[in-house]
Amino acid sequence: MGVVTPGFFGRSRRPGAELPPGQYLTEDFPVLSAGPTPRIALDEWEFSITSESGEVRRWTWKDLQAMPRESFTVDLHCVTRWSKLATDWEGVSLDALLADIESSADFAFVSSYGGYTTNVPVEDLLEGKAWVAFGYDGEELAPEHGGPARLLVPHLYLWKSAKWVRGITLSNVDEPGFWETAGYHNYGDPWREQRYWE
Repeated sequence: MGVVTPGFFGRSRRPGAELPPGQYLTEDFPVLSAGPTPRIALDEWEFSITSESGEVRRWTWKDLQAMPRESFTVDLHCVTRWSKLATDWEGVSLDALLADIESSADFAFVSSYGGYTTNVPVEDLLEGKAWVAFGYDGEELAPEHGGPARLLVPHLYLWKSAKWVRGITLSNVDEPGFWETAGYHNYGDPWREQRYWE
């Protein structure tokens, strides 16, 4: 296992802040990675979705930028117990990316540049719950936070929001990813403290 970069400058519990159990509030945006930060040139970047039948849909960076983009504000919760509230993002919803893909799959296996993987139920990617995000706080998404683009599934612990996202494979079989095979919970709901397998 590789690099885990610290980035904490204090803990607080702001009065009235809605935090899942066991979390503390941070104003920083800690950088935690399970390996070195990939650097992907935009003219080489590609994102794909593969259906359970093997149909593949691909987007270049230019294609992604031509999609309808959304600005959204979400809270982030890391399994290492920090939470950052009201973060501002820009990206393309998974609803838009999945709209023309014929699938009845229940599961999504997410892969990243650099080899990271994770799994998410398809229903957690739909109905405005997930994005391929490329902007943060009014700027391009920095590589250490997953740029040029990352998956963002903010209602689950942050390890489900794969940095440097490369593709999603839809399946009728659930396949655990990197942290899930290392003992982290298969679903990862912060409000139920689903940190690890029981």
